[in-house]
Amino acid sequence: MAGTAKLRAVNGTRPSLRFYHSEALHHRMVVLIEAIESDPRPKQHRAELAELVVELTQSGFDYFFMKLIRDAGMGFMVEQSTRVGLASILRLLTPISRRIIGGMDVGQLLSVTRHMRELMD
Repeated sequence: MAGTAKLRAVNGTRPSLRFYHSEALHHRMVVLIEAIESDPRPKQHRAELAELVVELTQSGFDYFFMKLIRDAGMGFMVEQSTRVGLASILRLLTPISRRIIGGMDVGQLLSVTRHMRELMD
């Protein structure tokens, strides 16, 4: 518990777990968030936001799962099995994400951009 208290003192009061992604993906995210927030017709960005969410999810899977397996030296078979499993999850999640984000109204889209900004802090 002492370690947890020390981490909370450094990172704030709420525990968090974040991942690193590419500069290009970060740039796309910032540009898209700004476009959604400043556009009088933000709903026109729903498809692009859905694609970005899928790419962020894929990047998170890579960071939290694939990096762990590679760093632990678990071997080719475990890495390939994990890759296939994660790809299957993404194939299921992608149309769901597109459908949900594609049906969002302006307030919901702006709520998503606020959430994404909080995650970037």
